[in-house]
Amino acid sequence: MIDAIWLPCGAMVGLTALVWVKLYWDRIGEMRARRIDAQELATVRAAAARLERPEAAENFRNLFEVPVLFYVLCIALVLNGGSTPGFVTAAWAYVALRSLHSLIHVTYNRVMHRFLVYVASTLLLFGMWIAFFAGMHA
Repeated sequence: MIDAIWLPCGAMVGLTALVWVKLYWDRIGEMRARRIDAQELATVRAAAARLERPEAAENFRNLFEVPVLFYVLCIALVLNGGSTPGFVTAAWAYVALRSLHSLIHVTYNRVMHRFLVYVASTLLLFGMWIAFFAGMHA
């Protein structure tokens, strides 16, 4: 039977894939509309200076920062047999918060709204890590 922690883990991968699609939908659409040659976007700095809609690209990069710790935790839980209903619920909450963060980032992009969701998701993840290590010594 599949460990239930893989479901929220897979949902995070799905979120990353959706943001990736949004990134290229926006980028290719803008390049066509504004007749930007791909070579003009050869570096991150050049793309940031040239493109008017960088939010999806920025959010895609964000999904490879703190969420990496989420993926590692999911693997650690499976390997150590510690995937409890509490961890699975917390993992789904983490995915929900990261999804909300991405939605805010790629739509209206209100920094304080995005920041508060980011802080909540990161504190939840750190709490999950603390619970994981505490459970190892119990």
